[in-house]
Amino acid sequence: MTKREIQFLEGPQSRWKEFKYSASVLFEFIKGFRALHFVGPCVTVFGSARFKEGHPYYKQACEISGKIAQLGFTIMTGGGPGIMEAANRGAREVGGRSVGCNIELPHEQAPNPYMDKWVNIKYFSVRKTLLIKYSYAFVVLPGGFGTLDEYFESITLIQTKKISDFPVVIMDKEFYKNIIAHIETMKANGTISPDDTNLFFFTDSVDEAVAYIKNNTIEKYGLQPQEKKKTFKWLFEKG
Repeated sequence: MTKREIQFLEGPQSRWKEFKYSASVLFEFIKGFRALHFVGPCVTVFGSARFKEGHPYYKQACEISGKIAQLGFTIMTGGGPGIMEAANRGAREVGGRSVGCNIELPHEQAPNPYMDKWVNIKYFSVRKTLLIKYSYAFVVLPGGFGTLDEYFESITLIQTKKISDFPVVIMDKEFYKNIIAHIETMKANGTISPDDTNLFFFTDSVDEAVAYIKNNTIEKYGLQPQEKKKTFKWLFEKG
């Protein structure tokens, strides 16, 4: 978090500080909109920043992202290392488009080198919104607190009809077996609806995951990947 973000979350501030923070958040959104308006349609890949090249999860992220990119989608990630790097790399290696929404951290998370375009964002809340805004599907690979936060945020938005019922794929049943069990516990206790378990798809198969995304995006919505959007020269826009 930035110093300004920490101060904001500590409770009420002066009206002037609250206004300046709100203006800063608005600026970050506008910066993100300008950078990402022409990149889609995207599929966002979530996962840990800690898996290195050569790890099975890194290889899996490369493979699934490459196959999704071959469907015509842009692969979007959080822009950092690990699974994010692998996903961007997988798209790049098959000639697909690869973009990221990088978070600015005190230890300076640098954008990985496999992106065609990226934007640096100060605030996690803004970054998370941008990762969801431009995506027609989400792939959740093994990760930590941040990955689970992004997964459940996406599911909650779908469950509450804030976004369309875009496909959410969770890879690796063994890694997420306790999450699967807890979801079943929530369903058994009535804290989620029985139908809510249809909002996502657990699998160990890359081909099953890609087919699920294809059937529930391109075929379901008649989506045309990489459709060209009109640019406005007076806004200094580039496609």
